[in-house]
Amino acid sequence: MTPDQTNLLQGTLDMMILKSLALDQMHGLGISRRIEQLTKGTFHVKPGSLFPALHRMEEEGWLVSSWGESENNRRAKYYRLTRAGRRQLESETQRWGRISLAIARALEAS
Repeated sequence: MTPDQTNLLQGTLDMMILKSLALDQMHGLGISRRIEQLTKGTFHVKPGSLFPALHRMEEEGWLVSSWGESENNRRAKYYRLTRAGRRQLESETQRWGRISLAIARALEAS
């Protein structure tokens, strides 16, 4: 499997989106690029996965959106974290830490 074919594990897409938006608002393509950057090219999120997740997260109250102009003068929907989104990022980060530690322990077991 090549890096651009690597799928995010179930439940990690939300965390990666939230992390991408932790510093500033972004439009969908910017979020996808930021995830690639954060993972050093390991994960590429396709629009068919990204936009339904953004919509769902907006419904959950973790994100809000507004229309603006992109860097190439096109109309784009920008997303930013809400306070609930910041709390969710913290919760997901802690949860992922526990999961990754448990997996590491299982792999080290003899």
